[in-house]
Amino acid sequence: MSNELAQQLVAWRRDLHQHPELSNEEFATTDKIKSWLHQANIRLVDLPLKTGVVAEIGNPEGPLIALRADIDALPIAESTHLPFSSVHAGKMHACGHDFHTSVMLGAAHLLKARESTLPGRVRVFFQPAEETFNGAEQLISAGALKGVQAIFGLHNAPELPVGTFGTRSGALNANVDRFEIIIRGKGAHAAKPEEGIDTIVTAAHIITALQTLPSRNYSALQSLVLSVTRVSGGNTWNVLPEKVELEGTVRTHDNEIRRSVPERITQLINGIANAVGAEAELIWYPGPPVVINTAHWADFSKQVAAEFGYDVQDIPPQMGGEDFAFYLHHVPGAFVNIGSASPFGLHHPRFNLNEDAIYPAAQYFHLLADRALRQLADQQS
Repeated sequence: MSNELAQQLVAWRRDLHQHPELSNEEFATTDKIKSWLHQANIRLVDLPLKTGVVAEIGNPEGPLIALRADIDALPIAESTHLPFSSVHAGKMHACGHDFHTSVMLGAAHLLKARESTLPGRVRVFFQPAEETFNGAEQLISAGALKGVQAIFGLHNAPELPVGTFGTRSGALNANVDRFEIIIRGKGAHAAKPEEGIDTIVTAAHIITALQTLPSRNYSALQSLVLSVTRVSGGNTWNVLPEKVELEGTVRTHDNEIRRSVPERITQLINGIANAVGAEAELIWYPGPPVVINTAHWADFSKQVAAEFGYDVQDIPPQMGGEDFAFYLHHVPGAFVNIGSASPFGLHHPRFNLNEDAIYPAAQYFHLLADRALRQLADQQS
């Protein structure tokens, strides 16, 4: 079974890679996953989901744990030139969710093969819309997490070699908050700036000053990243625009810092705008919170990984975000990284992971689920 399943997982991954779908549009992906699960007689949980799949394997009398994969792609034009490159222009699995889905399909098939010996149930989430950070909340609202006692998820790590496993207890992935700043002034001819209120210069001062928040308002020992990622203003070369828009993101692992940053940004932009007679408005979009791994399950996942044969690393906190955080606000669990050895990083148009990592990861999550169920069953007996 092992060689046949390993080849099948690669084939499924390539199929998904070739036909990526964006967040909340994963209709064909959902149908494929359901078909592949049906082929193994794996039961689907009937939930009110537009896209995404929840499956369940095992004994309903015992404890219940969950495994989670995400299934959506990104609005990126692929340039890998692989024989299975995306056939959908401007869409690509540039974050490896095709890998995650294949891994959990493999874990589900391996668990199904020994279903009668499981001391409980494993619920497998194939979650939509991770990239827009609302998929986890959709599954939670639909009831997918009901009764779950522990949950485990993964992300591939292109910077780690195949055969490497990493996680940590406590904060792992940062929160993901987005902001917009609207600067309003008075338009004028570019040759007569004194007749207007220059929103371009005001925006430049604000962008520079924002970088002092991490470096001068918080300790260098605390985690905080503030990045301005979009500047939009004006539509011709000789007119000072009435309005400039800025957009960006704030990341931290500290909830106190997270709560305080919007107030500090507001103070800063109002001070600069008032000094030149302009107006500035902050619009804040809170995203997923910090991924905080339960210490017990993080250590447990590392122990199982070492037993399985992975090179286990205790990795440092990461500034990337993950909506897996929402699950961990309801139940304990752990989010882990699996080395995928890609020469190009996540969200790069040439990202392509090493497929040798797929089947071992499926075996690992099959083993992790079994061990976790047995530990919970022993505690309840």
